[in-house]
Amino acid sequence: MRPLPPEAPIAMPVQRFGEPPRPNAPVADGQTVEPADMLSRRVLLVLLTGLFATAASTTLRESLIQDGIDAWDVALLLLFFPLFGWIAFGFLNAAIGFVLLITGSHPGFVPAPSSAGTLTGRTAVLVPIHNEDVAAVYGRVERMARSLADAGAAHLFDFFILSDSGPAAEPEEFAAWEALAPRAAVPVYYRRRTHNIGRKPGNVAEWIRRFGSAYDYMMMLDADSLMGGRAMVGMAQVMEQRPGIALLQTVPTVIDAQTLFQRWMQFASRLYGPISTAGLVWWSGAEATFWGHNALVRVTAFASSCGLPDLSGNPPFGGAIMSHDMVEAALLRRRGWAVHMIMIEDSHEEYPPTLIDQAVRDRRWAQGNIQHLRLLDSAGFHWISRLQLLIGASAYITSPAWLVLIATTIAQALAGQTTLVGSGGNSAVSLQVFGITLVLLFGPKLLSVIWALSNPACRAAFGGRRAILRSVAFDIPLSMLVAPVTALTQTIDLINIVRGRPSGWAPQNRNRDGLSWADAFPRYRWHMALGFAFLLLSPFAPITALWLIPVTLGLLLAPVLAIWTASSARGQAMADSGYFQVPGSPIVSGDSPRLLSPAT
Repeated sequence: MRPLPPEAPIAMPVQRFGEPPRPNAPVADGQTVEPADMLSRRVLLVLLTGLFATAASTTLRESLIQDGIDAWDVALLLLFFPLFGWIAFGFLNAAIGFVLLITGSHPGFVPAPSSAGTLTGRTAVLVPIHNEDVAAVYGRVERMARSLADAGAAHLFDFFILSDSGPAAEPEEFAAWEALAPRAAVPVYYRRRTHNIGRKPGNVAEWIRRFGSAYDYMMMLDADSLMGGRAMVGMAQVMEQRPGIALLQTVPTVIDAQTLFQRWMQFASRLYGPISTAGLVWWSGAEATFWGHNALVRVTAFASSCGLPDLSGNPPFGGAIMSHDMVEAALLRRRGWAVHMIMIEDSHEEYPPTLIDQAVRDRRWAQGNIQHLRLLDSAGFHWISRLQLLIGASAYITSPAWLVLIATTIAQALAGQTTLVGSGGNSAVSLQVFGITLVLLFGPKLLSVIWALSNPACRAAFGGRRAILRSVAFDIPLSMLVAPVTALTQTIDLINIVRGRPSGWAPQNRNRDGLSWADAFPRYRWHMALGFAFLLLSPFAPITALWLIPVTLGLLLAPVLAIWTASSARGQAMADSGYFQVPGSPIVSGDSPRLLSPAT
């Protein structure tokens, strides 16, 4: 029993963003040609987004100019247009997905792909870990290995547990491997790097350069990933039959929720996610993105295209590329490889247990996504790849922009001028804009509910009509309260990033049950302070303060919300009361060979 197989090296050259690769577009595969109307789809989405944002901004401008335009008005309009465009884009994406699913034009989540053809290519299943719960990780590996054996493909798959853990973790990890390897249905290998160069992408690159040529494909997982054997086999069959595809990205569903926060996020992702994902698949085509896990990758394509250089300068903007996955998708596409997203049922992941743990993970994503702004002008990138990089960065830039917009509105109200919420006498126009904004913000949730209720199997999987409506009625106010908390947290994170404070690489907390006041209060002291500031300004701008009640309450209650949602006992009590029910996950419970899905 050896911890590693014989080495099979393959070259993985470092790429240069300043010049396109040579030779370019090495692959031509007629089976991966996109629909003829793909450009029309994308142009339609962009034009509709611009139309919505322009119409709303024009309406607001007409309200503001009635008492003259000043610097405050210009600032408000400059902020309002991109922010409204952002939520309009999200709504339109979801609306497209809703139409596709409600009409049956898109199947939604489907069983794992399968083919009558014989699979011959070999696949390495990579599980990078960094100071994880050893029993949980190895337990998931054993279940996936058994599932692959049940699918009749054990001889074509190998598992690699690629550790970046500290030296103190090695004895436990190695002992667990020694216990698992003899009984696993699929070969399982283990290695720990002594030098953690490049974090996760460096971990994977080191494996590729040492062992990559022995495998046709690699299934990229995270430490909390869980996939069915049929899904992995089916994806490999698809890639074998279509040699122009370099990457198949699945859409993982959240499983194993324990705390109230996890159950809430699990419900939200399972109910609201499908229509947005269907819309994303509709316009992304062969230029889909990569999320770094639960995805199958062609080894030779990745090795020749995705060697990541360090960026010039110091962290957080320079150094190793943190959000590597989206960049790797762009690098694959610029060499002519197709990158596709598929919605299959048996692909899963876990979710952070508390609001604080989510914020810690989000901090790393924020730094990595902001880094992408440096890569927007990279040579050879497809314009959709650039758009996806921009969207990823904008997800964090919008948070401080919303807060600045609120501050501008308050300043105008204190000066007695017309504002976004109509305190200067133009309430009808402002109310119209505000109403449209609410429709765009909450429209995707409403469309998701309509779709779920219209599908008998989906409705039953979520516990029935009453359970869905009760859960959504609980989700909406909770979302409204948590949204400003998240926005201010992301704003503080961005300030620290600009100040040159990197996020570090602390192990993820995946199994917390409960938070103490000592955990929550220091974390949210600035949130409460801003909430008190809004409260103190209320008598001077009462109409504006009325509109901002959810923001003020959310900021004031930030530590309470974090503590209240962090309890597993409360999560179980809510589940027992019929809240946040989701379709089952038989790959975990073992009660069925096929997973239920909102689309079945």
